[in-house]
Amino acid sequence: MKYLLGLDTGTTSTRALIIDENLKLVASSISGYKLITPRPGWAEQIPEDWWIASIKTIKDVLNKSHVPPRDIMCIGLSGQMHGSVFLDNNGKVIRPAILWCDQRTYPQCETIYKIFGYDNFIKLSYNKALPGFTAPKILWLRENESTNYKKISKILLPKDYIRYRLSGTFATEVSDASGTILMDIPSRNWSDTILDGLQINRDFLPNVYESEILSSRVSKEASELTGLIEGTPIAGGGSDNAAGAVGTGIVRKKRIMDSIGTSGVVFAHSDEPVYDPEGRLHSFCHAVTDKWHLTGVTLSAGGSVRWYSEKFGPTIEIINNYPNMRGYGLIDSQATKAPVGSEGLVFLPYLSGERVPYADPHARGVFFGISYRHGPDHFIRSIMEGVAFSQLDCLSLMNELDIKSDSIILSGGGARSGIWRQILADVLNSKVITLNIEEGPAYGAAIIAGKGCGIFSNIEEATDKIVSEVKQENYPIPENVEKYKKIYPLYKSLYKNLKEDFKKLSDLQ
Repeated sequence: MKYLLGLDTGTTSTRALIIDENLKLVASSISGYKLITPRPGWAEQIPEDWWIASIKTIKDVLNKSHVPPRDIMCIGLSGQMHGSVFLDNNGKVIRPAILWCDQRTYPQCETIYKIFGYDNFIKLSYNKALPGFTAPKILWLRENESTNYKKISKILLPKDYIRYRLSGTFATEVSDASGTILMDIPSRNWSDTILDGLQINRDFLPNVYESEILSSRVSKEASELTGLIEGTPIAGGGSDNAAGAVGTGIVRKKRIMDSIGTSGVVFAHSDEPVYDPEGRLHSFCHAVTDKWHLTGVTLSAGGSVRWYSEKFGPTIEIINNYPNMRGYGLIDSQATKAPVGSEGLVFLPYLSGERVPYADPHARGVFFGISYRHGPDHFIRSIMEGVAFSQLDCLSLMNELDIKSDSIILSGGGARSGIWRQILADVLNSKVITLNIEEGPAYGAAIIAGKGCGIFSNIEEATDKIVSEVKQENYPIPENVEKYKKIYPLYKSLYKNLKEDFKKLSDLQ
């Protein structure tokens, strides 16, 4: 039997898993780490924490699975997008990595538009310049930490830093590199025009490969630390969104995924690069060779529920009523006690700014309509409903570009919540499907690795079986759909009415 290892460097944890050549999960392991927020709107992590978690989870899955390391045919990598890891000439990390949810670089985005022109930059990159992306982070470092900037030898994305630690090789692949906004999306390589305009040294960036290409191999040092065999090939892999899409079969036209993790991502496959002159959605390369995708992102989706859970948690009544239940299950039970629409309580899920459709780093979370009627049940349900409305914002933009599907494949931690699945089905007015596989980007990364080392002839056929293995289906309930249709315009108007006040609040802070 041949085996594949997938490794995903996420925002809250690293996941490693092993699958066999029949796509069956053999073993899985997770190890968490901290998010650092030095100032409001800032988000950083220590790359060494990712590496420690990678070593731990790789050793753990090898031990759990009893798979001989020599039978691991290939490794696939995935990870959170956009993060900037700055390395010096010795390959040492210069400063903490600046993450995808960091909002400090709004002025640098304005600088990018001044250099290229707003419309022209979207033509060049197929995307807006947003604070979460990589390019403005590089400009921020040059303008605010010039000493650190002068030390730069290489700039890596999170998963590619783990590749470097595993192999000593500097490399990236098309799907993750797309999120730097330093690429020519149709040609699937770095854009000399953008790099020259921003005066970013091309040598700072690793070479770009297609996601399935075997771009590196496990080094002797990494072999000794992890238990992997020296020389084990490592495929290019994929961004968390693209790898997650591979892992849920979103590799053919008319397939759409909604992933509710820390962020909320509506992801649609495309056979060609899609150019939206307004840049409302992200247009990136897919982790499937010569394919692309459109993405709409809510920055604080599952993150909003986690925030509520950590700061307030379930009530004593719920804990007493469900003594054998733990964690988010209790929060889920809390939400079921509130009616559809949360009796007029509306939540804007902008805890760390927003990407789609507003691209506003100053936006913040809001509970609107609080009255004496409202308690914890309403608050948690309204969070789930607010996130669902934000996903509808993304899906509506895709529909305008004639990208549609008769069902949505739901993944991520939010997919485990029965009430959230139904809320999404009702708000999106679409059948929502969850699959038997719930391992996310690490699973997709393993599949990509399987194509790279020849176990699978192509990714499309390998993943068709996944899509057929439906675990649950939620259908929209007509009366709920009608209620949410009445609330959605109010939800939309709240941001428009508060936009200038969000900016004033940001200035005060």
